[in-house]
Amino acid sequence: MAAMARRRALLTGWGRTSPTAATVWRPRTAEEAASLLRAAAREPAAARRGAIARGLGRSYGDAAQCAGGAVLDCADLAPGYRLDPGRALVTASAGTSLAELMAHLLPRGFFLPVVPGTRHVTVGGAIGADIHGKNHHADSSFGAHVRALRILTPDGAHREASPGTDPELFWATVGGMGLTGVVTEATFSVVPVETSAMRVDIDRVPDLDAALALMSAHDADYPYSVCWVDLLARGPALGRGVLTRARHARAGELAPAARRDPLAYAPRAVAAAPPHVPPRLLDTWSVRAFNAAYYARAPRRGRGRIQQLSSFFHPLDAVRGWNRLYGPRGLVQYQFALPFGAEEELRRVVAALAAARAPSFLTVLKRLGPGTPAPLSFPIPGWTLALDLPAELPGLAALLHRLDERVLAAGGRIYLAKDSRARAAAVHAMYPRLEEWRALRSRVDPDGVLVSDLARRLEL
Repeated sequence: MAAMARRRALLTGWGRTSPTAATVWRPRTAEEAASLLRAAAREPAAARRGAIARGLGRSYGDAAQCAGGAVLDCADLAPGYRLDPGRALVTASAGTSLAELMAHLLPRGFFLPVVPGTRHVTVGGAIGADIHGKNHHADSSFGAHVRALRILTPDGAHREASPGTDPELFWATVGGMGLTGVVTEATFSVVPVETSAMRVDIDRVPDLDAALALMSAHDADYPYSVCWVDLLARGPALGRGVLTRARHARAGELAPAARRDPLAYAPRAVAAAPPHVPPRLLDTWSVRAFNAAYYARAPRRGRGRIQQLSSFFHPLDAVRGWNRLYGPRGLVQYQFALPFGAEEELRRVVAALAAARAPSFLTVLKRLGPGTPAPLSFPIPGWTLALDLPAELPGLAALLHRLDERVLAAGGRIYLAKDSRARAAAVHAMYPRLEEWRALRSRVDPDGVLVSDLARRLEL
């Protein structure tokens, strides 16, 4: 057998901030991955830098980095999947991407139970971050649909876990950011669909209160809902936006030509960001112009529009390397959740961002439903707001630390898969079940072999 590929590399998350160097290994089998973990465990404790699994690098911060240690690139980890159409179940390797699964499943009349804002995420990454999407209010997060996991723990053991078999390990791994073991395979449910298109309703909302009212009153009528928010609007227009709600289109709702192949699905990138973008391309003025144009272009009330699935779920995937548009210093995504009843605090946070003239052209508001039993899973019943900001924005760190304090005081939390700059004390207070998760982690990894830059920074 050929030797396992390895290289020394400088790694970042999707935000392209805080690069660190590690030895990147590319295991092809679970046994090769196990040998890497055993080797990391044999290192002297005083010199041990540990190891962490990495998928497609779409966590925004430092969750899939391990400075001075080993990073297991899982893209080749026994790739593949098996579909059981009668039970609507898929068993897939951890390195299989959601993009690959969608390309195979949609022509067979199935769709994934949850997809995030990009299809370029691995199954292992979806579980480690317990991803959520536009349907959380109706269908919870990815972990709620997982039936079983195969997990490689740092002692080299291959373990089976499910909600009914070793539930502590199962739920600690869901949302556990790769720190309880390397997921090698997962079985999860999929959703039958008639077409690869969406039937979309659009409402232009004049302010944040109108968005919250519409979503509260009618989100239950739609499986998918998301509101784009103009963070640069102030005064009476504070939080104005475009609310988009949808369901999967039925075959009879398509145009006659599309009905001949209703499950056709061939997404592609139509553009690419240039390799070198000057600083401050996305500043307050350029983003203000984009936001004004986007808001004006949206219909006041559009109903029953047929839209391709890739355009509805993953519009940014149409631009390869769109993260480069934020310039050489990268971007920071800030995502937080606030519980129902904290709407006034949500308004204050939006007002603070508007007052700071935060140049975010992609700000989305979603309504969250019940979460999973996972101790470190992000979603809680309430509201979540996610925004992208240039890392070079003056005063950004201080602004976001102030917002962390507001979110914490209101009973909310930030999303670890998006974080690149939070303080450990704030995160510990936001996740009250952290000690429960740590106890499980100590059981399966007593020597602290699995570690990431995020885990070190946040003292997880």
